[in-house]
Amino acid sequence: MTVQPSLLFVAGLGYSATQLARIWPGPVAGTVRSEGKAKALQAEGIDARVWDGESPLHLPDNACVLVTIPPDAHGCPVLRHVHTGLGHDHAGLRHDYTGPIHDFRVTYLSTTGVYGDLGGGWAFEWSETRPQSRRAKARVLAEDQWRAATGGRVNIVRLPGIYGPGRSAFDRLREGTARRIVKPGQVFSRVHVDDIAGGLLALHQHPEAAARAGGVFHLCDDDPAPPQDVIAYAADLLGIPPPPEVAFEDAGLSPMAASFYAECKRVSNARTKAALNWRPKYPTYREGLAAILAGES
Repeated sequence: MTVQPSLLFVAGLGYSATQLARIWPGPVAGTVRSEGKAKALQAEGIDARVWDGESPLHLPDNACVLVTIPPDAHGCPVLRHVHTGLGHDHAGLRHDYTGPIHDFRVTYLSTTGVYGDLGGGWAFEWSETRPQSRRAKARVLAEDQWRAATGGRVNIVRLPGIYGPGRSAFDRLREGTARRIVKPGQVFSRVHVDDIAGGLLALHQHPEAAARAGGVFHLCDDDPAPPQDVIAYAADLLGIPPPPEVAFEDAGLSPMAASFYAECKRVSNARTKAALNWRPKYPTYREGLAAILAGES
């Protein structure tokens, strides 16, 4: 079963959601943080409005809702301030709340960081969450809040590292900030922004299959890989020497940067592909990087 195009409302029209908006078959509305961004998206036909993160947020009736705004220490700020089109105030939402928000089809963008460190093992859609960082713990809290608010009728989409035009190894190489930091055994999963958009659209187009799949989805490529390999491949495509390898212990990373290397996992997308009849357009970083470079010419 497929569904007819409907209004997409995005809380947080950022990098990934804007790419989805450009391929969505119906109208798109949503929130941004600045007037400049709102005007730029309005010029593309997207009904973007500034939301300050504190005032009431109204969801249009019968919309497909996508939430991309990251959580804070208290969970999801969108859920704390949302009103439905019927005027019901959910700002004081309790974890046991069941109400009109059930009428909305909600997708929440989360992170594969909720699985913690698996020592290079595989994270599946049904794997237990074991968040280690504060950011990941806040994500798990936000996921649980949305499950409670929707009676479990929320799609949780967990994403790994995102790349695409303007946000790839090419940009770091050109800026001179790319580093080939080597930590033995370290791998990361990735996803091209176009594959996020395609996967989210497939999620909307196959609601019954999505419901049977259990509510958690992984949009990622098929080739978890060491980060230094990605930098080297991008440099080869540009025809420039790659930066020298640097041992993780000698890299002098900030606590934030080092935290990304504290977890090592491979992310499986097998159940998501089976449920949604979706396949990544760029199954590895090689195809993704080549497409980005080709798009620049």
